[in-house]
This record gives sequence, C-alpha cells and structure tokens, in this order.
Amino acid sequence: MDKKNFAFDKTNYILLAISMAIVVIGFLLMVGPNSTETTFEPDIFSARRIKVAPVVCLFGFVSMIYAVVRKPKDLDID
Repeated sequence: MDKKNFAFDKTNYILLAISMAIVVIGFLLMVGPNSTETTFEPDIFSARRIKVAPVVCLFGFVSMIYAVVRKPKDLDID
C-alpha cells in the first residue's frame, strides 16, 4: 500500500494518543471522595476538581481536534 492513501501520518496518531492521555489525566484529576447521605465531603468543591481538571480535559479535547484536522506534510491531494 502506498503511504499517500492514508489520511493520517505517524505524527497524527502520536498527537491523538497524547491528547487521549491528557483527557484521561483530566478525568483522573476529577476523581476523589464523594459525599454520602450521612457525611459531607468538602473536597468535592476543591479547586482541583472543579477548575483544574475541566481545563485539562478541555485542552485535551482541543488538541485532539487539532490532531484530527492536521494535514500531513507529505499528503498530496490532487
């Protein structure tokens, strides 16, 4: 198979993998103890869970969009 038949090159796949890892890290930052009916956990309102983690996820999703729309340098569409 000729390399020109593929829409993505190696760099696109690497960027996608890195972006997916960033999104997973963002979701892991949101994880923490939860409140129950008998106890209140104030950590649910921590800056890490309501500010930092969503921004990390957003950055991951935006970089994932870039990885998909990035045109490989050697792709010649005629």
